Amino acid sequence: MFRRLIMFFTCSNCLSKSASGYLKIPNIKEPDVVDVAVMERTMIHPEINISEDMENPAAVSETRCDKIVDVDEDDDNPQLRAAMIRNIYNNLRAFEANAKKRPCTDYMLKVQKDITIDMREILIDWLVEVAEEFKLDSETLYLTVNYIDRYLSGNSINIERLQLLGVTCMMIASNSHYEKIGSSLVKKFCDVTANTYSEDELRQMEYTVGEFLEFDLTVPTVRCFLGRFVLVAQAVTQALPVELECMINYLAELSLLDYNMLGYAPSMIAASSVFLARFILSPSKRPWNSTLQHDTLYKPSELLECVNALHRLCCYSVNSIVEKYSDHIYMYVAKKYCPTSIPGEYFQD
Repeated sequence: MFRRLIMFFTCSNCLSKSASGYLKIPNIKEPDVVDVAVMERTMIHPEINISEDMENPAAVSETRCDKIVDVDEDDDNPQLRAAMIRNIYNNLRAFEANAKKRPCTDYMLKVQKDITIDMREILIDWLVEVAEEFKLDSETLYLTVNYIDRYLSGNSINIERLQLLGVTCMMIASNSHYEKIGSSLVKKFCDVTANTYSEDELRQMEYTVGEFLEFDLTVPTVRCFLGRFVLVAQAVTQALPVELECMINYLAELSLLDYNMLGYAPSMIAASSVFLARFILSPSKRPWNSTLQHDTLYKPSELLECVNALHRLCCYSVNSIVEKYSDHIYMYVAKKYCPTSIPGEYFQD
């Protein structure tokens, strides 16, 4: 049974984190499709937690000039040909730079008066449970969070209506992603809130959110990039393919709950999830190589701060995503030991 969010929002333990400590990233200019590789990647980040003097003989001895592996070389499927994949990826990178498709990184400071960063985290943590209950695809969850943050970037909302916004955005995402939840979709999302809101309120909020977003519901999320990145990582990693994929997905989903992660582009979060997953599963080997750099268009030095942010979440998070990925279905990846520091040489280009 789902907990009522209002109880959490009014609880004395739900303290407000100040958003004033977060810097605003510069507006990212949308690049031309053929010039996507040079898109802006300057983001906000916390202090890096890296062991500069940690010796790693295996990493030092590894050659920097590793050969690029063509993961599409033996693929006969015309829909997965390298040229087409590269074109799709370039367009996704261009779309993610579109400011209209991404939320503001400082809306808690400049727009919201009644809700806090903690409340956002509690809402999304609860929505993870709802997504699991309804067996929704992870892309639906990413879209839900995108719609919530984009709406909150331009509309102040009170505590009593925050849960309504959350379930409404999940309902919209379910429709846009063609989820098969069954009949009476509105009723099911009302039920999940213990009928705190009526069906009419949900329908009205659905129209309000859609109108504010200009019904622009197709956005490049982290999940869009993970499909390709996971495939490439599996081709150059000795770990079990399923275990690697579960670990990457786990780390990427952790980013959904952290307001500070809004400062990173979806493609960067996806690439950083691959980096950190490979490190956790094989700490003595370099997490990044020429193949991953070629396919993601990210150098290891460019991922340093985003990887560190994910590393903090992995080490200290206790939420529904951790519980979800502690199950045998996901090979218990959330229970894997995460080293407390990452060798600095792993981020050298």
